[in-house]
Amino acid sequence: MTRIWQSLLSSVGLALLVVLVMGIGYGYWAGTRPLDPGAEPYVIMPGSGVLQLAQQLVDRDVIDEPYTLIAWAYANGYTRNIKAGEYRFESGISVQQLLRQTVEGKVIQYEVTFIEGWTFRQLRAVLQSAPRLQQTLAETSDHQVMELVGASAQHFEGRFYPDTYFYIFGNSDLDILRQAHRRMQGRLAHEWDNRPADTPLRSPHEALVLASIIEKETGKPDERPLISAVFHNRLQRGMRLQTDPTVIYGLGDNFDGNLTRGHLQTETPYNTYIHKGLPPTPIAMPGGDAIHAALHPADTTALYFVARGDGSHEFSSTLEAHNRAVAQYQLSRKATPRSAFPETKRN
Repeated sequence: MTRIWQSLLSSVGLALLVVLVMGIGYGYWAGTRPLDPGAEPYVIMPGSGVLQLAQQLVDRDVIDEPYTLIAWAYANGYTRNIKAGEYRFESGISVQQLLRQTVEGKVIQYEVTFIEGWTFRQLRAVLQSAPRLQQTLAETSDHQVMELVGASAQHFEGRFYPDTYFYIFGNSDLDILRQAHRRMQGRLAHEWDNRPADTPLRSPHEALVLASIIEKETGKPDERPLISAVFHNRLQRGMRLQTDPTVIYGLGDNFDGNLTRGHLQTETPYNTYIHKGLPPTPIAMPGGDAIHAALHPADTTALYFVARGDGSHEFSSTLEAHNRAVAQYQLSRKATPRSAFPETKRN
């Protein structure tokens, strides 16, 4: 009888061992075999973790049952370390690799780009169309946005640094704006702290306003200090800046793309053909180079510039030379001169 029990127990033990080995083998196979998770992203909400991930994989027929994935997560101590977020898994990935990706938090990253010279309206339009970005500001005015950013005393225009910003699922439009505002504040403070002692600009705000005009006047990096010098020279002589981009900004929706003599005589706070000094606020987002140029103008006596028609400008120190440049580059092409200043004939 004892021998029978011993034989039986040996058989049971062997069977259990076989089952255990088979179970381990199956688990290893199930955890390392290549999967086809598809192109659609997977979302793990905060607090959900491995259970939600396993169920999504089952629902999409990527795995047959959730238990192997859950067992792998527990066996490797992953359950408490899985990061919430949005994931995309490559074809051929295994359960083991998939879990490691969620533990490392390698989530899908998106980007949104703000371009130098954009207005706040353009910036907001791009934010509203950004994929997977949580929209919280759709019904919020521009001034209310500044309050939410924490800068209620500032005008909204030009207060956000143009650059590419990265975000993940769960981030909001306000998160991006706060980041861009901090970047602008930091860059402006750095440039102001390193300004020349003899700058006629009285505050970081004035530097930002001038930088925004420089940004709109030229896209050529080597011309920014020259454009800045013209405006510095005019400010120091008490001359009007007479720059078209400020007039256009002041016209707002009334500008149809064709700047006329009548527009130059239209009263707005931004019409620098009528009012002396800088306009009350920036007119666009300046980049770092434009801010630097606003505080570091070139050493030149130039008071005028006119577009050559190829993206560059002709600079002049006298009205006579400027008028000749206008005749050469603008009037001969029967075009409305840009930044030609009213001392010359306009269409």
